[in-house]
Amino acid sequence: MKLAFSKYHGLGNDFILIDNRAQRELLVTATQAQQLCDRHFGVGANGVIFLCATTDPACDYQMAMYNSDGSVAEMCGNGIRCLAKFIAALESHALDQAWIYRVQTLAGVMTLNLQTDGRVSVNMGTPKLLASEIPTTLTEPDQKVIDIPLDVAGQTWQLTCVSMGNPHAITFVENVAAIPLAELGPQFEHHSLFPQRTNTEFVEVIRPDYLKMRVWERGAGATLACGTGACATVVAGVLTQRALPQATVELPGGCLDIDWQQTTQTIYMTGPANHVFDGVTDLED
Repeated sequence: MKLAFSKYHGLGNDFILIDNRAQRELLVTATQAQQLCDRHFGVGANGVIFLCATTDPACDYQMAMYNSDGSVAEMCGNGIRCLAKFIAALESHALDQAWIYRVQTLAGVMTLNLQTDGRVSVNMGTPKLLASEIPTTLTEPDQKVIDIPLDVAGQTWQLTCVSMGNPHAITFVENVAAIPLAELGPQFEHHSLFPQRTNTEFVEVIRPDYLKMRVWERGAGATLACGTGACATVVAGVLTQRALPQATVELPGGCLDIDWQQTTQTIYMTGPANHVFDGVTDLED
């Protein structure tokens, strides 16, 4: 079977975008998604994102996504910015004009604002903070997880947990560049206290309005950027009195501007998304 696709990236977090609006079944299985994401034998990506039709009259489209390991992702901040650019290309919308798309995801409805400067601003909704919502058993289900200690790799880490529709565990460190991400990331991701696994952010506070972050993503490993993780990081910084609600988060692939509006508790994420190339590939059965 021939599959048409587009490749996009948001700060180096790269995705295979597929137009799936014409049919209800996803054009790619979880196993095929793993094959497509393989950087040696496939196209290479952190995930596969599908643009689907929606039955929700309040939405324009629906998003579905596989991580590179074939697991289902509820949401992806960098991925949904790429999806906005993909929609604009499919609909032949001029990129020097502002466009708004409402997209249904497993984490709720997201409003995507394609700006005239080429960046995309996304209403990421309201963070969930209770242990049962993350989910994690680090503390009681009805309690917030703020600076809770967890022993990993012979060291005690203070964790603050946030759900942005997907789980995040954030720990603040003195020198984020010194963190052995490939060693620590899997131990956090698969820890028994996170029943649905977790994304893990290691964060260095440069200033209250400027945070430096490295991320180990659930189902994808070390990536150059994570949009939901950047949002969760600012929330964690505010909860632990380390950061301001409006802050820039520097990731290995570049910067995202995060605005956690205190009156509504809504988080807005703004950053770039870039088209890389279009292609056609053969899908293996």
